[in-house]
Amino acid sequence: MSELIKPEPVSTPSSRPALLTVWLRDLVISLAISCFIIVFLYQPVKVEGTSMMPSLDDQERIFVNKFVYRIEPIERGDIVVFRYPRDISKSFIKRVIAVGGDRVRIAAGQVYVNGRALEEDYVPREYADLRSYQEIVVPPNSYYVLGDHRSLSNDSRDFGSVNVGFIYGKAVFGYWPVDKLGRLH
Repeated sequence: MSELIKPEPVSTPSSRPALLTVWLRDLVISLAISCFIIVFLYQPVKVEGTSMMPSLDDQERIFVNKFVYRIEPIERGDIVVFRYPRDISKSFIKRVIAVGGDRVRIAAGQVYVNGRALEEDYVPREYADLRSYQEIVVPPNSYYVLGDHRSLSNDSRDFGSVNVGFIYGKAVFGYWPVDKLGRLH
């Protein structure tokens, strides 16, 4: 003896309100999770300008980790997003070259930190700036930041070191254009 099983209809007039309730609940939960991620963890941003080329192109889309510096220190080489010290309504993105207490000197475009020349393979020769700058000591709780496209970057050479309070995230992942999809270094 075999028993026949009839599938339930997908949607009946009596099941539509229940289906709508489940759908709305899932939508609200998804939006809440998305808001939490964007507000506290990762923020999508669009790079505007060419000061970080070739690492980051104009109009490239990236994710900024807003939480990472609560659990680990800012390090040399990090690409950070910060409020521009001269106008906090603007955000800038640059690479950390030196941390508080470091001595920074630039001679004919070569950057020296604590007397040692930096190897900067992320700065192509055609993007170098051959100007020299006097040695400075980075203040405590501050960072010396430079753009990778040195000849077109408005950075610590102009506005000075950036206080830790202005830094709100680390650029971690590029997602657009697709050919640049991946982790940022």
